[in-house]
Formats: sequence, C-alpha cells, structure tokens
Amino acid sequence: MTSPYPSLTRALAEALVDVLWFIDGSEDGQMDPDDGVKVLEGVAHVVSTLPKGQRHELIELVGEMAAAETDSARLEFLEEFPEAFGLIDDVPEHLQE
Repeated sequence: MTSPYPSLTRALAEALVDVLWFIDGSEDGQMDPDDGVKVLEGVAHVVSTLPKGQRHELIELVGEMAAAETDSARLEFLEEFPEAFGLIDDVPEHLQE
C-alpha cells in the first residue's frame, strides 16, 4: 500500500492541522471551550519552541497545504496558522540552529 503523503513529517503535519482545524471550529456543544483553548495553546507552545529549521519546515508544509486547499475557511485557517501558532515570531537565540 502506498501512502498519499511524501513523508512522515507531511502526514503528521496534515493530521495536526486537521485536529486543530476541528478544535478551532468546534461549537460549545461539541467541545468544552476551555479544553479547546488549552489544546490550541499547548500546541502553539510546542511548535513555537521548535528549532528554527523545523519551524521553517512546518511553515513550508502548511504553505503547501494552503496552496492545494479549495475550502475558503480552511484556507484562511492555513494562511493564519504560522502566526497564530507562534511559528514566525522572533526565535529565541538558544532555539536557533
């Protein structure tokens, strides 16, 4: 069986974005809003502490996903993803490659 993803990194990035997209768009009846915020903030913390090279790789993957996206709401989510999740803020010197 062949995978539709060119790499494990791409598959995991797609899965992460899918989960975050679901949480971000959930109604109060689908998920407790406080729990959703905790998950989103937790992911933002993790990805914002990645080394610069890994952050750029994730930004590129999200950009590729955005380029292929046909749903306008999801496209907007993907375009805002790098800034919303702390990928393009100043990188602390100790995290740079």
